[in-house]
Amino acid sequence: MIMPLVGVVMGSKSDAEAVKPMLEALQSLGISYEVNVISAHRTPEKARQYGLEARGKGIEVIIAAAGAAAHLPGVLASWTTLPVIGVPLTGSELKGVDALYSIVQMPAGIPVAAVAIGNAGARNAAYLAAEILGLKHEDIRKAYEKYRSDLQA
Repeated sequence: MIMPLVGVVMGSKSDAEAVKPMLEALQSLGISYEVNVISAHRTPEKARQYGLEARGKGIEVIIAAAGAAAHLPGVLASWTTLPVIGVPLTGSELKGVDALYSIVQMPAGIPVAAVAIGNAGARNAAYLAAEILGLKHEDIRKAYEKYRSDLQA
């Protein structure tokens, strides 16, 4: 069994379509991942447990996608020292701007990387995870470098 390197967490099952571009990018780069639905508000204990146990499961990067208040990335970051990438989703009247502000306004000492709102952000979260993982995993670095080279062609 291959242990996942990336933990993909979404705040609701309804976010599945929004994270699809991210999962496709991770797959194309050969990055193992797991997907969980965890709400920072409806299942806070589950969020705490996930943050505390992620490293022990082999996860090296967490990508957390959430809309509206978008507390999920920050809550997970409060329970782990793994890199957390927040993906703001467009599920509110404010079209994801509220989620973006929530993700980027973390207090000093609990960083969360933020990517663009929506599909581009979902894909970029996967590519940022590849850059981070590529520091340690040569196969991922090479796959990502090939992807970047293909962009130029």
